[in-house]
Amino acid sequence: MNETIQENKFVELKYEVVDKKTGQVLSTVEFPLSYVHGSSNQVLASQVIAELEGRAQGEVIELAIDGNQIYGPRDENLVFTDRIENVPEEYRELGTRILMESEKGEPREFLVTRMDAHTLTVDGNNPLCGRDLLFKLEILTVRDATDQEIELGTKVVQGPDVDIDPDRMVPIR
Repeated sequence: MNETIQENKFVELKYEVVDKKTGQVLSTVEFPLSYVHGSSNQVLASQVIAELEGRAQGEVIELAIDGNQIYGPRDENLVFTDRIENVPEEYRELGTRILMESEKGEPREFLVTRMDAHTLTVDGNNPLCGRDLLFKLEILTVRDATDQEIELGTKVVQGPDVDIDPDRMVPIR
């Protein structure tokens, strides 16, 4: 009998997010995503996590979700257009992600969404907000999580033993 997803189970899955209206794949996970069910380390939206409860390894689930429920409604105040000469050259490419800071010091990621010979537009909305979405999830693994995985909320990956000399560390720019 397959184990089912419940609290303190280690879960691995693959998923993609599709725009229900156009059928366009908006996001996919190339490598399996793992988490411990019920941990505070939620890697997926709570609506998706709730739908996984009681499911088993090998199941494929399609879950329709309003993108506004997860990412909030679209805010046109987060869309800015400026003359191209006012924008540094390294940002003059569609799809470029730019990290900006509000007056309050809060970081927000913007995406270059439009560009022509004279203007460039950036958008601070999540690209999935305002869309009807279809999450397609394939459950690859369900098993008891180890104590360490429960503590961390995810898979424990052992790396090489490396001695680090803090006096020789250099800041990354």
